[in-house]
Amino acid sequence: MNELHAPLRAPLGNQHALVTGAGQGIGEAIACQLLAQGARVTVLGRRREPLDALVQAFPERCQAVQADVSNADQVQAAFDAATQRFGAVQILVNNAGQAASVPFMKMDASTWSAMLAVNLTGTMLCIQQALPGMLELGTGRIVNVASTAGLKGYGYVSAYCAAKHGVIGLTRSLALELAHKGITVNAVCPGYTETDIVRDSIARVVQKTGRTEEQARAEFVKGNPQGRLVQPQEVADAVLWLCGAGASAITGQSIAVAGGEVM
Repeated sequence: MNELHAPLRAPLGNQHALVTGAGQGIGEAIACQLLAQGARVTVLGRRREPLDALVQAFPERCQAVQADVSNADQVQAAFDAATQRFGAVQILVNNAGQAASVPFMKMDASTWSAMLAVNLTGTMLCIQQALPGMLELGTGRIVNVASTAGLKGYGYVSAYCAAKHGVIGLTRSLALELAHKGITVNAVCPGYTETDIVRDSIARVVQKTGRTEEQARAEFVKGNPQGRLVQPQEVADAVLWLCGAGASAITGQSIAVAGGEVM
């Protein structure tokens, strides 16, 4: 059954969740899970079109806002629009991100800045917008979708690794600040996942090396002890658990969803 049309369950009690980078892949899977569990969901992305399917499927409980998470003014405007309809954000999932692959000595300052802006600064900006409402309510869940690149190093993606390590540091620090405020802050760290980002990376390997798609895909899979790519739904399941009442004592954690690649 398509998750968009799954029977409605309501353990999230009509809470307002906002998911960034929700137009595809992991973000879309997370938004679908939250909607299926009864939340009202604001889906945020740079492009409106990919968000429309979710809004059309759940017109009463889903709305779309458009913003580049690295732009402070756009983020503020998007959160203002989101809260006008659904009230304060009670669940924030920072999923928006980008990855650029380049040898360190060939990386220019603009690439470095772009990776930090989208992956790290964007996370900070969204938290700053959501946090006042959570503090007023005395409850909240913040889940940052980082990466195994926030827990270990990978060659040729040093800027991305630096940004994701920063997300992990932000998660841990903020969890301590908010530990007595009823708000938890955690990170989910997917390994290579069946998304457009990985598919595009495989295509670049094929183009640059002349390998077949199967050979290129095997390079991405070999680091996973289960011998496969992670599925977006598996990441969404971990996020959903962290958003629920059963994870109230879980904060400051970085949970790898990577088939045992990181332990």
